[in-house]
Amino acid sequence: MATTSTTGSTLLQPLSNAVQLPIDQVNFVVCQLFALLAAIWFRTYLHSSKTSSFIRHVVATLLGLYLALFCFGWYALHFLVQSGISYCIMIIIGVENMHNPMMIITQKITSLAYEIHDGMFRKEEELTPSQRGLAVRRMPSLLEYLSYNCNFMGILAGPLCSYKDYITFIEGRSYHMTQSGEHGKEEIQYEKTEPSPNIAVIQKLLVCGLSLLFHLTVSKTLPVEYNIDEHFQATASWPTKVIYLYVSLLAARPKYYFAWTLADAINNAAGFGFRGYDKNGAARWDLISNLRIQQIEMSTSFKMFLDHWNIQTALWLKRVCYERTSWSPTIQTFILSAIWHGVYPGYYLTFLTGVVMTLAARAVRNNFRHHFLEPPQLKLLYDVMTWIVTQIAISYTVVPFVLLSVKPSFMFYSSWYYSLHFAGILVLLLLPVKKTQRRKNTHENVQLSRSKKFDERENSLGQNSFSTTNNVCNQNQEIASRHSSLKQ
Repeated sequence: MATTSTTGSTLLQPLSNAVQLPIDQVNFVVCQLFALLAAIWFRTYLHSSKTSSFIRHVVATLLGLYLALFCFGWYALHFLVQSGISYCIMIIIGVENMHNPMMIITQKITSLAYEIHDGMFRKEEELTPSQRGLAVRRMPSLLEYLSYNCNFMGILAGPLCSYKDYITFIEGRSYHMTQSGEHGKEEIQYEKTEPSPNIAVIQKLLVCGLSLLFHLTVSKTLPVEYNIDEHFQATASWPTKVIYLYVSLLAARPKYYFAWTLADAINNAAGFGFRGYDKNGAARWDLISNLRIQQIEMSTSFKMFLDHWNIQTALWLKRVCYERTSWSPTIQTFILSAIWHGVYPGYYLTFLTGVVMTLAARAVRNNFRHHFLEPPQLKLLYDVMTWIVTQIAISYTVVPFVLLSVKPSFMFYSSWYYSLHFAGILVLLLLPVKKTQRRKNTHENVQLSRSKKFDERENSLGQNSFSTTNNVCNQNQEIASRHSSLKQ
C-alpha cells in the first residue's frame, strides 16, 4: 500500500498518529472494518433469496472499487484498467495462451484463465478431477469478471477463491443439497436451511484482536533487524542468537494472522466460505481460509508449515504451476512464488533458500522418519527434535523476506556462516532422494481413485453433506493430492 488517497490520508491521519502506525496500514484496517460491516449488510439485505445475482454483482463490485479508491487513491484505476485489458485478452485469444508465465498478473486472473482454458480448450480426459471441478465452461460476462476480481470482500486482502465458488455464492447455490435417488440412479437437489456464520465470524474476530494486540505490543520489542545488529552479533552467544532468531520471527507473524483472519471473517460475514459439516455436525466456514495457526506454530516439518501457511496461495501455485510442469516442479513453483511476491531481492533469497530447505527436509523425512514411529516415546522424541529443527530452519529461511534488501540479508546469512545452506546441500548430496513420478496416466488414475472414495463418502453422509462447486470433496482431494505430490 505504497500509495494512499488524499481523502483517506486526511481523515485518518489523527488515528494514525494515535496508534503510531503508518497511514497506509490504518487505511487498510479501517477499510477492512468497513468491509466487515458491509458484508453483514450484504448478507442481511442483499441475500440471494431477496435480490437478483445481477444486483449482488453490481453492489459487490462498486463497494470493492470504492474501498480500493479510498486506500490507494486514483492509482486504483490502474487495477481496474488492468483487469479490463486482461478480460479483453481472454475474449480475443480464447485464453489459449493464458498459461504462459508472462500472463501472471494476479492470482484471480491467472486462476480464472486456467479454469476457462481447462473448461473450453482441453479434452475432458486430460484433466485431473480437481481441474474438472474448477473448469469454467463458458466465458464470464464483464460484470461477473469484475465482480470476481474487484468485490469488496476480497479486493484488499483476498483470500483467493475459485471463480465457480464465487459465482455459486453470488447466485445462492451454496446450500443446495445433493442426495442420490433410489438405487443411486438419479440425484435429487433441494435446499437446506442456511447455517449462520456468526459464531465463526466472532471466533475469527477474537483471533484478529489478539493478533493485533500482540503486533502492537510484543512484536515492536523484538525486531527482526536486531539479528544483524553489530553489537548483538559480537556479544551474543550462539544459543542466544538461535533463540532470538526464533522469537523475533515468531513475533513477526501476528500481522499476517490478523490480516488473513480478518479477510476470512469478512467473507464469512457475507455468507461466503461455507465448506460443509464436520463429523460432529458443526458447520465449517473454512472453504477459503488462508492459515491454520496451531498447525503453523507446531509444525514438525518444512512441508507441514507450508501446508498451513498462506493456504490459498499454495493451492494457486499448485494449480497454475506445480501440477502443470514436467521439469523440477518444486524449483519452478518457488521461483514463481518469488516473482509473484514482487521485486525485492529478499523475496528471491528466501524462496531460493526455501528450495534447498524443502528438498533437504523431504530427503531426511523419507530416509529416517519410518525408523522413529514406534514406540510412542521414540516418536515423541522425534517430533520434538523435528519441531526444533523446523522452526529454526523456517526462521533462518524467511529473514531476507522481512529485511527485503540484499546487504542486510547477506549480513545475516554470513553471520550464520551460511550454515543451514551448507547443511541442506550436504543432505542432498549424501542422502538418496526419491525421484518424482510425473507420468500423467498414473498420477491421474491415483487422483480418480481418490475422487471416487470422496464421492462415496459424500453420498454416505446424506443430510450432513452440502454441495458447492468446489465442495468438501474437491478440497480434501486436492489437499491429499498435494500432500502426495510433495512427499515424492
